[in-house]
Amino acid sequence: MNMAKVRKILKNNTGKDLYQHSLGVEKTAFSLALKHGADSKKASKAGLLHDYAKNFSFEELRSIALENDLADEVALQEPALLHAPVGAWLLETELGITDKEILEAVRMHTTGAAGMSLLAKIVYLADFIEPGRTHAGVKKIRKTAFSDLEKALLCAVGFTLGRLLDRKKIIHPNSVFFYNSLVSKTRSGDI
Repeated sequence: MNMAKVRKILKNNTGKDLYQHSLGVEKTAFSLALKHGADSKKASKAGLLHDYAKNFSFEELRSIALENDLADEVALQEPALLHAPVGAWLLETELGITDKEILEAVRMHTTGAAGMSLLAKIVYLADFIEPGRTHAGVKKIRKTAFSDLEKALLCAVGFTLGRLLDRKKIIHPNSVFFYNSLVSKTRSGDI
C-alpha cells in the first residue's frame, strides 16, 4: 500500500489533532531512521500508522483485544496501553500490512520492551519527541535523539515512568523491563 493511500485512510479515520501528531511522528521517525541506519521507508510508515486505533473507545479496544488475545491483564485495564497492540492487529487484518518490524513498532510504541528492534525504538522515541510535543525536557531529548539514540530513549522512558508514577497510573512491566535494559547498557558503558 502506497503512502498517499495510507495518509488518506488515516486522515479519514482520525481527528485533525491526531492526524497532525501522526504526520509529526512520521517525519521524526523518518529523520531518526536516516541518522541511525534504520529503514527510513518502514520508519515513515510505522510512524504514520502508530496510533491507528487511538480513536477507538475503551470498550472497542478491550473487546478486540479479548476476542483476539492481543493483550495481557495489565494492558486490558488501560486504553492508553491497548491502542498499540490493537492497532498493530488492525493494520494487519484491515490494511494487509504484514511487515513484522512495522507491526512490532506499532505494537510496542506505548510500552517499549527490552530487546525491541531499532525500528521500534525509533518509533517509540519519535512519538515522544515529534514537533507537536511540548512536555518538560523534550527539547533536550529531541537534540540528544539525533546524536545518541539509547541515551535519548533512557531519558524518554524515565520521564514517562515518572509521569505515570505521579499520576498513579498503571505501569506495564514491559516499560520497566525496557527502562532496566537501557540502564544496564549505561552501566556497561554501551550508552
